[in-house]
Amino acid sequence: MAEFKLPDVGEGLTEAEIVTWKVKAGDTVVINQVIVEIETAKSLVELPSPYAGIVQGLLVPEGETVAVGTPIIAIGDALDGPMPEEPGRPAEPAEPAEPAEPAEPAEPAEIRSADIDLSNPAASGSAEGESLVGRMKADRGAERRARRPAAALQTQAAFEPTGSAAPVELDEEDESDGPVVPATAAAPAAGGVRVLAKPPVRKLAKHLGVDLTSLTGTGPNGTVSREDVEAAQGGGAEVVVPTGSTDAGREWREPIKGVRKMMGQAMVDSAFSAPHVTEWVTVDATRTMEFVERLRGNRDFRDVKVSPLLVLARAAMLAMRRTPEINSWWDDAAQEVVYKRYVNLGIATATPRGLVVPNVENAESMSLLELAGALNELVEVARSGKTQPAQMSGGTFTITNVGVFGVDSGTPIINPGESAILAFGAIKKQPWVVDDQIVVRRVTTLALSFDHRHIDGEKGSQFLSDVAGIIEDPASALLF
Repeated sequence: MAEFKLPDVGEGLTEAEIVTWKVKAGDTVVINQVIVEIETAKSLVELPSPYAGIVQGLLVPEGETVAVGTPIIAIGDALDGPMPEEPGRPAEPAEPAEPAEPAEPAEPAEIRSADIDLSNPAASGSAEGESLVGRMKADRGAERRARRPAAALQTQAAFEPTGSAAPVELDEEDESDGPVVPATAAAPAAGGVRVLAKPPVRKLAKHLGVDLTSLTGTGPNGTVSREDVEAAQGGGAEVVVPTGSTDAGREWREPIKGVRKMMGQAMVDSAFSAPHVTEWVTVDATRTMEFVERLRGNRDFRDVKVSPLLVLARAAMLAMRRTPEINSWWDDAAQEVVYKRYVNLGIATATPRGLVVPNVENAESMSLLELAGALNELVEVARSGKTQPAQMSGGTFTITNVGVFGVDSGTPIINPGESAILAFGAIKKQPWVVDDQIVVRRVTTLALSFDHRHIDGEKGSQFLSDVAGIIEDPASALLF
């Protein structure tokens, strides 16, 4: 029996939420098979199994946040036997007597989670010959399998249908037929039979403040249904109003965790450590829109998505040549300004999990076609929630495209570790004066926030003016 502990997936993160289990008790897994999807403070990460064998139990339910080093799954072989049927007897399973001379090779020693190289699954080898870290089983010698502590049995028993365990708080939005779980396990309902309800029903009851133990289920095997909860909420059944709530049916609470928690703290740290200054400029982007249309018809760009954001990103890279201060950073601890010869271009992306800022490394050295491909891939991966922590660190300058929401512009907050951020507003048809004539043009607004400790107004204005000039006339990029 081996317990896989939650590893540190990088960036010094100390905890993660179990989002989705890809396996269940009784499944057979092989080394490097994805077994669980976790959410850290920065991204969703898929974890491969460091062991081959049979899943003996899932030690942490979906939706629960645990610290690094916490056992999350138990994997063994057929000799380990089934999990205990009655949680009231958490005694250790009896081990078979060991023969004087083993008739077959001894079981391999357990692999420590610290030895697992999650970034290099290819180093694992096959289940017969190598472990996840590439060591031969024969090289480790024969070791007796560790006895299983009673605490682990109690933890696993919590996920058995007949077990007695603490309530499992699942945040399920799916209304499909999922497993029926105990509504309360700490204390049985009347007659010694616990109330059963599916996760969506339990969530509804929690939001409405309905005590499930006071209901009589009308579903199969006495399962409490959605109709039972709704009838109780409006039919005189005992309703428990959560503390601090004036109307349980009109408001609800969501825990602050994962990406949103990290983003919130980062914005607070930035807003109260760097003195922000924001400057605005309104630009005629008609020629940029015409240039984008020409690029879309170019055969070299037929396989990539071309948008005005591409032109703005390239314009920012060129404008930094005149004002390198924009791509610097105030190191408060060392009392130095760090100038960077490379640009890791961050693109603020809204996702269902919150705002993330992955970056394109060495964007300044890319051609327009290479930059277009990199931006496309970055946004697609971010929206799918698969951006890795390493892709969201080391940024030097950020663009936030608020125009996709129809917003004219805003006062963006600088990403921690950087000194400036550029907001790109919506491009709209507006009346514009050209050669003393009022004509309809495509107009947008750019807003630059910068750290006024080391970027003077002159430098910020110069950078913003250069970017606006390229947006107004893309041909002017030849001057840089």
